[in-house]
Amino acid sequence: MTAGGETGKQARRQAAMAVLAHSDTAAIAGCLGSVTAPAYEDLREPENGLVMVRGRIGGDGAPFNVGEATVSRAAVRLASGEVGFGYALGRDRQKARLIALCDALVQSKEFSDAVETTVLAPLRAAIVAARDRNARETAATRVDFYTLVRGEG
Repeated sequence: MTAGGETGKQARRQAAMAVLAHSDTAAIAGCLGSVTAPAYEDLREPENGLVMVRGRIGGDGAPFNVGEATVSRAAVRLASGEVGFGYALGRDRQKARLIALCDALVQSKEFSDAVETTVLAPLRAAIVAARDRNARETAATRVDFYTLVRGEG
């Protein structure tokens, strides 16, 4: 496999992870229910843990530890050998497993197109719609301030 092919595969996985991370567990499960997923095994049972969150003052200052955040993680392997990893912010183990399963399916030649059209595309559209709705609601509360100038006095 060429380096360009690996880069494209990695970009596809990253795009899928971005959509899945911003979606609800029920929405992922609902969309994934229409895909006939192959048999898979848990390499890592879904579990909760903590990660250290780091930040920078002003975006370019020295890094410092902001605090800890709870995450859930899981890993699965399809019967065909593809391994998927899933991480979710919070204590949602089911979401981590679903993300791991989708990650493995995205890597599969047999299921990648089905996951893109039946899972990722509807979730992506829902995210865009929610962002647009929030933008409209925020714009409706915008206040324009005018400076009034009294005569020459």
